[in-house]
Amino acid sequence: MKSNIFRPMRLLIAFVAVAAAFSLMGHPIASPEVFAGLSALAFAGEVDMPGLADLLKKQGAAFEEFKTTNDNRLKAIESKGFAPEDTVAKVQKINDELTELGKQIADLAKKSNRPTTGQSSLTPEKEEHKQAFRTFIRKGDANGLSGLEKKAFQMGSDVDGGYLIDEEMVTEIDRVATTVCTLRGLADVRSIGKASLEFRVKTSGTAARWVGEGEAGGESSSPKYAQLEIYASEMEVEPWAYNTALEDADFDVTADLISEAGLGFGEGEGAAFITGNGIKKPRGITAYDMVANASYAWGKVGFITSGASGAFAAINPGDKIIDLLHSLRAAYRNESTLLMADTTLAEIRKIKDGTGNFYLFNPDPSGKFLGYVLGVPVVVDDNMPTLASNSFSIAYANFKRAYRIVDRKGITLIRDNLTTKGTTKFNMRRRVGGGIRNFEAIKFMKFA
Repeated sequence: MKSNIFRPMRLLIAFVAVAAAFSLMGHPIASPEVFAGLSALAFAGEVDMPGLADLLKKQGAAFEEFKTTNDNRLKAIESKGFAPEDTVAKVQKINDELTELGKQIADLAKKSNRPTTGQSSLTPEKEEHKQAFRTFIRKGDANGLSGLEKKAFQMGSDVDGGYLIDEEMVTEIDRVATTVCTLRGLADVRSIGKASLEFRVKTSGTAARWVGEGEAGGESSSPKYAQLEIYASEMEVEPWAYNTALEDADFDVTADLISEAGLGFGEGEGAAFITGNGIKKPRGITAYDMVANASYAWGKVGFITSGASGAFAAINPGDKIIDLLHSLRAAYRNESTLLMADTTLAEIRKIKDGTGNFYLFNPDPSGKFLGYVLGVPVVVDDNMPTLASNSFSIAYANFKRAYRIVDRKGITLIRDNLTTKGTTKFNMRRRVGGGIRNFEAIKFMKFA
């Protein structure tokens, strides 16, 4: 018993030792908040600490090997004008390994966010609704509904047909969707009870004046506001199951529905929040008018050029990344994030500072992010454009202040066991919108 009690502490100490070793190799140390969170999770038994420590150890070793191999590639280019094919191939191989390790660490970290199982905290009425709804999912109306089930359904009936699923299912679906849709986990998310959310943003304030002795003060200029509105558009997913599977007691149809709906909604949202045109869907961050940051104006998004078409600049490419990080006003840099596709991150891993002394990228030993570029956390979303001529492949933003997502309350389910013989379809609908709410808080790098 004593050994079991102290096992989480020993695992946590082992993890801290690995992180300390990373620090000596030049990696950033995890924040105190990360260690505090991992400590709590270790005692709760929610994190595979040995697995996490092993992955982080592999990541650190792989990055050291990557730096050595890439240094050889850069030296060959400097002296010969080209790098041997085997060296280039080795750099790419290790880069791919780092990408895969990053995904595994991220997946393990996401598992720690799963809600713990235990005694239900639902009220008796909501617990009744939950149980009645699960019976409806498995058996449908054909077998008849008890008075209790009918009472439960009346709590969540929807005028468009179908029933609003219970709150626990909504929470689970949102958790899966957040895992799939990167931007949902970064942006400002609001729940609404109507078709859209209207709000005002102050684009300029009242300026102060200097007044000399005996001079009459002037009149204050009026602050300027922008009126914005984000509509919640309808999206649907329709997972299905064989009727025979619904009849089997060992088939958890509710869990399967939650997983399929969460993945479907998450994938659809993920693409729309990045590239959506705003017509019957959210407006994505890349779908606004882009202007050179020197010509930035409210309603447009500023960008910095990379210095080469579809690539980073051939000479001192890190300088342009520094320009990007300073294009955002200092007030927004706290809690800012770099968002890009995996393939873009793979290219950044190869970049060193102008003196050639250190790499701009370092892995995150905590596993919270895929790494840091000059101290700024990196988040990967494969919906972001890949490197191409004139592509906007890197977003740098304080996404909580830059982008707003609106969710119309409730997810509606229609059970259909008639359309296709032998199967039951579960049509699930929700309403989601999204758009930039603060154009000052987001910038892009244009590969031009």
